[in-house]
Amino acid sequence: MSVNLKNLVSVLHANWTGSDAAVFIDHISIDSRSLQNGSQTLFFALSGLNNDAHSYIAELIEKGVQNFVVEYIPESCAGKANFLVVPSTLEALQKFAAYHRNLFDFPVIGLTGSNGKTIVKEWLNFLLSPDYNIIRSPKSYNSQVGVPLSVVAINEKHNLGIFEAGISTVNEMEKLEQIIKPTIGILTNIGTAHDEGFLNLVQKIDEKLLLFKECPVIIYQKNEIVDSCLTQFVAEYMLHPRKLFSWSYTDKTADVFISKKESKNETTVLQYQYKNEKHGLKIPFSDSASVENAVSCLSTLLYFEYDPETIQSRMQGLYPVEMRLEVKNGIHNCSIIDDSYSSDFQSLKIALDFLESQKKNASKTVILSDIFQSGFSNEELYSKVAQLITDNKVNRVIGIGTTISLFKDKFSNCITYQNTAEFIADFENLSFVNETILIKGARSFQFEEIVSLLEEKTHETILEINLNSISHNLNFFKSKLADDVKIMVMVKAFGYGNGGLEIAKLLEHHKVDYLGVAFADEGISLKNGGIKLPIMVLNPESTSFASIIQYQLEPEIYSLKGLNAFLKIAREKNLKDFPIHIKLDTGMHRLGFEENTIEELIETLKGNSTVRIQSILSHMATSDDMKHYEFALSQIRLFEKLSSKLMNELGVNPIRHILNTSGISNFPDAQYNMVRLGIGLYGVSNDSSEQKYLENVGTLKSIISQIRTIPAGDSVGYGRRFMAEKETRIATIPIGYADGISRLWGNEVGYVTIKNKKAPIVGSVCMDMLMVNVSEIDCKEGDSVIIFGESPTVTEIAEALKTIPYEILTSISQRVKRVFFR
Repeated sequence: MSVNLKNLVSVLHANWTGSDAAVFIDHISIDSRSLQNGSQTLFFALSGLNNDAHSYIAELIEKGVQNFVVEYIPESCAGKANFLVVPSTLEALQKFAAYHRNLFDFPVIGLTGSNGKTIVKEWLNFLLSPDYNIIRSPKSYNSQVGVPLSVVAINEKHNLGIFEAGISTVNEMEKLEQIIKPTIGILTNIGTAHDEGFLNLVQKIDEKLLLFKECPVIIYQKNEIVDSCLTQFVAEYMLHPRKLFSWSYTDKTADVFISKKESKNETTVLQYQYKNEKHGLKIPFSDSASVENAVSCLSTLLYFEYDPETIQSRMQGLYPVEMRLEVKNGIHNCSIIDDSYSSDFQSLKIALDFLESQKKNASKTVILSDIFQSGFSNEELYSKVAQLITDNKVNRVIGIGTTISLFKDKFSNCITYQNTAEFIADFENLSFVNETILIKGARSFQFEEIVSLLEEKTHETILEINLNSISHNLNFFKSKLADDVKIMVMVKAFGYGNGGLEIAKLLEHHKVDYLGVAFADEGISLKNGGIKLPIMVLNPESTSFASIIQYQLEPEIYSLKGLNAFLKIAREKNLKDFPIHIKLDTGMHRLGFEENTIEELIETLKGNSTVRIQSILSHMATSDDMKHYEFALSQIRLFEKLSSKLMNELGVNPIRHILNTSGISNFPDAQYNMVRLGIGLYGVSNDSSEQKYLENVGTLKSIISQIRTIPAGDSVGYGRRFMAEKETRIATIPIGYADGISRLWGNEVGYVTIKNKKAPIVGSVCMDMLMVNVSEIDCKEGDSVIIFGESPTVTEIAEALKTIPYEILTSISQRVKRVFFR
């Protein structure tokens, strides 16, 4: 893409401010943090409820970005860059994408639905790529922002597009239709996702069908509701000829009729009828969702007039689609970013941004396979890849494949191998120490073998942390805050059991204002991990004051004894204006200066230049329990009184904060200058009406180690606390109380989830294992087990055990491996 910037003035209906010289751009960006931003970047300054990218324009100009689409020009930036001023930067991004799409004339498949969009898109890319040069949405880029970012990647070499469109409410799809302009429409499964955004199922289907307003063909699964909606839709949008290409398990009038379906041993054999001919098809999946997605692909191939033999040979190669980037602990203090199932230019850009946001170590390594389906010549492609690698300051590149090996000289510090086997044979001669390693390869290269070599070996129980959900929950609570209110996020206790450093890196990426930890060693660990955000230590011990000063942490001071001890060491070190945080006790009676000590506190601090009061805070005892609403208000009133007295008599104007997670929701008038977000970040709220808007962050998973069948009368576990009343199938799971599972959750009080079914825990929870009843579940050894996540939730477990979700989360042992994904 190379576009004359001034040509976009009329396209975007923008006002131009800037240079008279011709300016060409070849890169679109909405992320101020991306290292790929440069002199030929056009940056769209998007404004949302939680962030305004206009505030980063000055910083971007300093980094060399010169071209911006803005809603206003920041006063400090006037005359320093080229600006296209528009009423809405989001609408401008969408207009630009629609303009770019209209420059090309080739078939474009548009997918929408509730479930299966991304999988069908990836499978169609695999099935059609031998015959087409395909441009497709990277990952799940299907939103109002993701779709335009996908479409602007089209270039002259592409001859087929596959783009997905996702919506959450009405009046969204028409914008995406203008951008994608599909010539072939595919409607995937309609489920319950985003139901809250629509009045009913019919309205949801009608809105999704708007993607196909000008589509000559729509491929879909027949059912009564969809057929009725389509009939009305076709009548309303009278484009002719219009083909409705349907498939069905039950309706023989469908274009593709699945007459027989037999699933066994992870495979499914289908018998289908098309144009009065019957054919067989074997696919490597047995679950109903995968089979349904595969039939959508089958129908598309039939519409494209592929013969049954080609369809069978290609579809038997279908594979599970990994739709996320995972962060794993690696050998020798390495951090592994696993993106080992895809290799295309657009997703490489995304992965490199993720590498920068999640880097654990200063040194960055990329292991990269040949890249397919780029739309560029090899010379142009690997020149662009090398530039991306350079822009992202990658220290080492390991290329695997015959093509990337030919272009080795384009990269600095690069070693190449012809294939994965050659790399593995040389693995012992390569040194991987203290690096963050991005592993990105096309599926055919089997890079999962490389991940296995580099991954730290731990037992098979893992806690999966969804970084997208953390971002979602952060933005949910940000949306409740006034524009000028700062946010401190608590990452104490190893990020509430979820992983402190990795979450801190994500929060730094989101530019939160403060991090909060309980003890100095937690803050030191974050600083050693490269975190630069200010970190407040809430419970500093006097013995840690020297370390707090050394690592530029900021202590909470809650007593005169502690204050005098800190002042003494601060004077010895000749400090000036070192930030401290004054804790007031307004009724919690745990830590803090009480009202009768305020005068002495003021006298101690008056005229003192060694320290600076960075903030004044207090802690609410009952912000989550509206039965004590009046007591909570009394705490807020006392905080106002005491903090104001401090500010007035000391002549200071520090940050003030009293609200925690539940306080943010229940006492919005007491936000002051900052709030402290804790358990809410991790997807837990005590308010059921609020809980539905939060996303689950942590999923504790294990596997079935062994299955046995015991006769009636036999027992299970220590103490014979479970006696089988009839023949019973028992599965053993390698997780126990040493991993953080309470023994109170055993003996049929609790359950795990296997194949979406509840399996009661039977007998006592052991140190390293627990046993469950799987008599009613079709499962086998090695199958995945959910200990907690969506079901059961940590809240459900906490309620059953008469405790709180905090305890459940923070009890998970450090021997349980954390896997982070986006």
